[in-house]
Amino acid sequence: MTRGRFAPSPTGRMHLGNVYAALLSWLAAKSKGGEWVLRIEDIDPGRSRQEFADRIMDDLEWLGLTWDGEVTYQSQRQDIYEHYFDLLRKDGLLYPCFCSRADLLATQAPHESDGRVVYKGTCRNMSPAHYPQGITPAWRMRVPDETIETTDGHYGTYRVHLPTEIGDFIVRRKDGAFAYQLVVVVDDLMTGITEVVRGRDLLLSTPQQLFMARILRDLEKEEIFPQVNYIHFPLLINEAGQRLSKRDKSLNMGVLRKQHSAKDIIGKIAHLAGLTPTPAPIAPQDLLPAFSWDNIPVEDIIV
Repeated sequence: MTRGRFAPSPTGRMHLGNVYAALLSWLAAKSKGGEWVLRIEDIDPGRSRQEFADRIMDDLEWLGLTWDGEVTYQSQRQDIYEHYFDLLRKDGLLYPCFCSRADLLATQAPHESDGRVVYKGTCRNMSPAHYPQGITPAWRMRVPDETIETTDGHYGTYRVHLPTEIGDFIVRRKDGAFAYQLVVVVDDLMTGITEVVRGRDLLLSTPQQLFMARILRDLEKEEIFPQVNYIHFPLLINEAGQRLSKRDKSLNMGVLRKQHSAKDIIGKIAHLAGLTPTPAPIAPQDLLPAFSWDNIPVEDIIV
């Protein structure tokens, strides 16, 4: 059975772009008769708020995007992340990194395709005798000299060379918080997620998550962890070409709910995504019979 998920961060009110992501992931799972679960990614204690999580759940229910089972909170899974972090560390797959953000930006060139900084391994082979005193390190995952090929459900097959396009990536920050690339893989594996639907800005995260999942399966000798299929979609952007975000106050759900019905909002998003010929009001379940990725564009969509 297909098991999809929506995993928002409770750092503010949902906006139109979040609803768009939720709707597509809900349709993808439900159109195949599958389950759709909700995970609150409140791993960052400095920015996450329960009040925002409560509003996310209220907004989803108001829109008709109901989830299956209990809500998962990352903040309640610290012991689980610690377990997998220790497995990786004991196997020699992690190393401490003492570089500051300023060090990284000053010495590394951004990856040419998307501007991300690829870590060049400054601390990778540092001897413990040379560890700086009084500095709490972050922890990085060693990536091998390997090219990972994967086929996205909407964008097709692509290849990523881990050392030059990803680099050794952070799995635990200097403040002790676990990083996205570790916790998202652990959560997806342990909760039986078989399908991840998300924005195309995370296409480059997929190879490193596939790599991490493979390592965790090997370490745990766990064959019941499901294989995860990834499907990415084009982003909703404004006239300036910027991805919609919490800065777009006029498009957050607090404002939208005062001005529109739930069916109005779903209808607008469905039309933008190519699922309906007009932005007529519609309920999510009424989109299920004709849902197809063939109708969704690959280029970003101006709102």
